[in-house]
Amino acid sequence: MAINTGTILRINLTTGKTSEETVPRQIAEDFVGGRGYGVRYLYDELEPGTDPLGPDNKVLIIAGPLAGTAAQAVSRWMVVTKSPATGAFARSVCGADFGAWLKFTGHEMLIIEGKAKEPSYVHISDGGVKILPADRVWGKDTGETQQYFEDTHGKNTRAACIGPAGEKLVKYAAVVSHRRTAGRTGTGAVLGSKNLKAVVITANRAQTLARPDEYEKLAREQVQTVLGNGAFQSHKEWGTTGTQDVTNAIGIYPVRNFIYGQLEDYSGITGESYRRFRTGDMGCYSCAARCGKVHTITEGPYKGAHSEGPEYETIWSFTGPIESDSLEASVRADELCDDLGLDTISTGNTIGFAFELYDKGLITKKDTGGLELTWGNHRAMVKLVEMIGRRQGIGDLLAEGTRGVAAKIGHGSAAYAINVKGLELPAYEPRGAKSQGYNYATASIGASHCYGYAAQDIFGAPFPHPTDRFDEGNADIVIFNQNQTAWHECGVACAFSGGWGWMDAFSKLCAAARGIDGYTEPGYLDAVGERMFNLERAFNVREGLGRKDDYLPERIRTEGLHTRKAEGEGQTVAHNDAFLDKYYALRGWTKDGVPTADKLNELNLGFAVKDMK
Repeated sequence: MAINTGTILRINLTTGKTSEETVPRQIAEDFVGGRGYGVRYLYDELEPGTDPLGPDNKVLIIAGPLAGTAAQAVSRWMVVTKSPATGAFARSVCGADFGAWLKFTGHEMLIIEGKAKEPSYVHISDGGVKILPADRVWGKDTGETQQYFEDTHGKNTRAACIGPAGEKLVKYAAVVSHRRTAGRTGTGAVLGSKNLKAVVITANRAQTLARPDEYEKLAREQVQTVLGNGAFQSHKEWGTTGTQDVTNAIGIYPVRNFIYGQLEDYSGITGESYRRFRTGDMGCYSCAARCGKVHTITEGPYKGAHSEGPEYETIWSFTGPIESDSLEASVRADELCDDLGLDTISTGNTIGFAFELYDKGLITKKDTGGLELTWGNHRAMVKLVEMIGRRQGIGDLLAEGTRGVAAKIGHGSAAYAINVKGLELPAYEPRGAKSQGYNYATASIGASHCYGYAAQDIFGAPFPHPTDRFDEGNADIVIFNQNQTAWHECGVACAFSGGWGWMDAFSKLCAAARGIDGYTEPGYLDAVGERMFNLERAFNVREGLGRKDDYLPERIRTEGLHTRKAEGEGQTVAHNDAFLDKYYALRGWTKDGVPTADKLNELNLGFAVKDMK
């Protein structure tokens, strides 16, 4: 019986050498692909204590076993590395077409090592793999860069690149493809540290499937299921541009650097408000949702601003943290982040932090170059985005992220730095959605809503059982969400598609793609998700992280939430230690948060036991 475990293309920027290798079957059985492959190979190959911005760090660019096929919402891709923002395991997921194009080359993963002597890019095509000079695009924004590669290598070319922020090692710089970003954890800075402007692929469509006929039948059935699903149709219509209507109404829309849970008058940034400026939509490879809503501003100070977005997180990033209701400013800030190659969540959160420092007198107009960082001043916010992306003026300081800024300026500023493990919090107030908050605290990469999204808290999802969003005891819910997300990202399946009624076919699609029928056994993928999460934890423990790093920010634990009009006034997340005790016990970890030998052996991770000592 045919087996297709996937191939790896290894590229050494220092020596210029490249090589190919096949993923061993045991790794394919234990980790399936995608994020699973990423954590296994990074754990095996990266020495503990490696400098994230040094030449010994590695960048893994990964598509999943289902990428580039007719199945819906499974062609996402990711960057896995060690994060310069956190010093921990990093994975950042992206969409558009690049994941499919990577799979068309016949490879599922690129392992990029070393550092180029001069600014360079990697070009992969039928003619082989070349490391070429990037002097003509170094310093260019991501749009100009991608256009250059298309003009140079032809229409059948896709690129994953960095902008000026990555070149200048902004700690939360992103990798960009089209207008989509692998945004979180500073992956763009790692590419910049390697003098790597882009990975460019010129390829024709091709598929590598163990059982193609079986796969195509399953894919046709999956497409019909998805297209007939109501949640899919809603997502197709709105994307995430109306989520703020929900979060603001229930008091979990963070405002003024996480002091409040509601924007007092948010009528200007409702989903309907954004729809008035919609001029198109964009999507990922082989996904009919086309959930990226394009907005164009036609008048006012931001006339001409044009962006494939903002989506919910970015809507919040450039309104909530500084208490602004300027839809137009959010579109312009999103456009700048895509051009410069910045993670919108960390950018907006860090700017909100700067506004509070200004409000408390810890920085002044002298520090800001004359900018008045007063609440609601969206023009100053937009200016700061550009200053951060180019490390100009105070932007050079803010490019270090909230934890880095607090470490440099002191004077108690760490109390207002809203991050976990150095990664800034996203657009859900933990004091009003506590399972979401504890996911932030325990997620391998730091505060990420996409590592174990608590739909139970936010939308009342009843699985695996109903919850109270103010209950701090739902460790089982947090674990369930994190493990589910992990195995979805073996695909790599879109996070939104989990609610489109097709996930019972996921294991069958993977089995047909790989030729490994064990995937379809009951509970198999749940075990894969748990295995992945435990190995990520082991990676972090090996790097010196542990219980001390699994805490929500001081403000969230000690200051009562102000909701203005919603339920939850005065809430804190007060039982962090009690929660961790319960969470660790359910995970099979020690009270210090270290995976036990019994748990690692149970999950076929015995090779990591020695590192936990």
